Amino acid sequence: MDIVFIRHGQPKWAVDGLSQTDPYLTDLGQQQAALAANRIEKANPQATELVVSPALRSQQTAKPIATQTGLTISTVDDLLEVRLPDWTGVSEEAVINIFRTTKDRTPEEWWSGLDGGESFRDFHNRVTSALDNLLAERGVTKDPDDPGLWHCENEDARILIVAHGGTNSVCLTHLLGVPPSPWEWEKFVLFHASFARVKVLPLAGAHVMSLRTFNDQDHIPLDKRSR
Repeated sequence: MDIVFIRHGQPKWAVDGLSQTDPYLTDLGQQQAALAANRIEKANPQATELVVSPALRSQQTAKPIATQTGLTISTVDDLLEVRLPDWTGVSEEAVINIFRTTKDRTPEEWWSGLDGGESFRDFHNRVTSALDNLLAERGVTKDPDDPGLWHCENEDARILIVAHGGTNSVCLTHLLGVPPSPWEWEKFVLFHASFARVKVLPLAGAHVMSLRTFNDQDHIPLDKRSR
C-alpha cells in the first residue's frame, strides 16, 4: 500500500489587503494543481482513492485530480489545517506581524496555540485520530504489542490525501513514529502541491511505514514552485 500526501496549491491568503479564513487558490496555485493532476494521471500503479480536507484550497487542488483519474473526492473534515483565530477583515500586514512577534514563544505556549485559535495539542490529536480511523477503515492498524509495527490487509491500495502543510507533517511524524512537537510543519517542510509518499512495507512479520519521497516537486517547473 502507498499513502501519498499532497499539499494544496498556493492559496490567496489576502484579498485587497485583508486576510481570508478559507482562501481560494491563486492562478499559480491552479497551475500547480493541474501539474499535480497530470503526474498522478500518468502514475503507475494508479491511485485507488482520493481523500481531501474540506478547505477550499484543498478541494480546488483535488478537483483536477478527480477529473483526470475518475476518482471520487472523499472529504474528511478532521484533516483540516490547524484552526487559526478569526482574522476576517484584519489586514494582511497585521497577521504577518502576529506571526512574527509570536515566533519566540516558549514550547508550552506553542502547544497552547494562538489566542482564539485551536491549540496544537487539539490539532495534533484531531489529525492523528482522523488518520488512524481512516486507515483502520481500510485495513491498516497498529500492532497492539509494538508501536513501530502495523498490520495491512490491502497491500495494493494507493491512497491520495490532499491536505495542508501542517496536517500532512503531523500525519508523517505520526506514521513514522517521530515524537510530536508543536512546530512539525517546520520539521517536515512541504511546498505547495508537493508530494510525500509513504509505503506500507511488509517487514518483521507485520508492516512498517517507509518514507519513500518527501517534498517531491518533480512535476512543477522551478519558476512555478512556491512555499
